[in-house]
Amino acid sequence: MKTIIHLALTAASIATVLALGACAGMTQQEKNTAIGAGAGAIGGSILSGGSTAGTLGGAAVGGLIGHEVNK
Repeated sequence: MKTIIHLALTAASIATVLALGACAGMTQQEKNTAIGAGAGAIGGSILSGGSTAGTLGGAAVGGLIGHEVNK
């Protein structure tokens, strides 16, 4: 069991580092959109009990809000 958890944490860490590296050339508005989409996906997933539609809807709404911040 500990091996599976360790493997999952390692994979998540690697994915996070690679994802953050991809943000290096983004404008501030693009970064805000990505952050908003991520936060919206988490919020939508929590509010809908983990449904795919809730997660995607939250990501869409969060992305729109993030895009409009500082505009």
